[in-house]
Amino acid sequence: MTSLSPVRGHFRPTLVAVAHGSRDPRALPAVRTLLERVRAARPGVDVRLGHVELNEPLLADTLAALRGGRGRGEVVLVPLLLSRGHHVKHDLPAALAAAPWLHGTVAAPLGPHPLLTDVLHARLQEAGWPAPDTEPAAPGTRAATPAAVVTGQALSAGSSVEVGRTAPSAMTAPTQVRPAAAATRFHHPGTAVPRPAAVVLAAAGSRDADSGRDTVRAAALLAGRLGVPVVPAYASAAAPSVPDAVDGLAALGIDPRRIAVASYFTAPGRFAGQTAAAAPWIAAAPLGPHEAMARLVLHRYDEAARALRTSAAPPRPFARAS
Repeated sequence: MTSLSPVRGHFRPTLVAVAHGSRDPRALPAVRTLLERVRAARPGVDVRLGHVELNEPLLADTLAALRGGRGRGEVVLVPLLLSRGHHVKHDLPAALAAAPWLHGTVAAPLGPHPLLTDVLHARLQEAGWPAPDTEPAAPGTRAATPAAVVTGQALSAGSSVEVGRTAPSAMTAPTQVRPAAAATRFHHPGTAVPRPAAVVLAAAGSRDADSGRDTVRAAALLAGRLGVPVVPAYASAAAPSVPDAVDGLAALGIDPRRIAVASYFTAPGRFAGQTAAAAPWIAAAPLGPHEAMARLVLHRYDEAARALRTSAAPPRPFARAS
């Protein structure tokens, strides 16, 4: 895992956490509680909140409130977003460029990262994972259903459902796992043997290819943790949907009553509710204000703050999450 050591010295840029925003009344309290955890963990850092849309304060207003004083203030925008997409690549850098009184940078999105795997696993356990009659296989035992990120033809073999196929440009062919490869490359000693189970990782979805790759990588981390197949699915802009992913897993012989939905959303909202409602068994809660989420926010802040301190380059987003 990447080091989580904090940035050292007296260089403490303002941390502006950037949430997407939601009409769901539970979203804003969840984000605020998360930032309370961040402040408690790093009391010497000024932590602020801005939204892309739908909630106040909007990001532009948060940055405007930092205007004043001598010189340019330092700031790190930390996206409370889970993949590289349009907001991270374009909207946040544009907002920072429109605030010339600030010297800053945009941190990597929260995901993918092993700390998110910790939170996803914890939320699944809270919802009732694993099924009571799931037993771990002995090391070296071949399972009927391998632990894998199941995408593309790996789920559609013998079925009309092309699970893992995304909207144009959202995912490239190398991310697809074919059935023969899945049976050998992704076997995991902890795979459920007597009655296989699986997880659908429900995400927002994006037409950005990097966003699709990031979600697949997050699914791979979760598959490695759980030892069962994990299928990325999307609420919009990409395919498969959660119902299609469930159908594809069922076509492989997995009982839908043993298919859980993991909620790959920072906070409650329309997409989180929509994907949870499609769960045939348990649906985990969104990531929310978990302690590991606060640690991850600070980790992304520290990565970006180090780069800001040592580089005179213009503000830019991180190219890849670590």
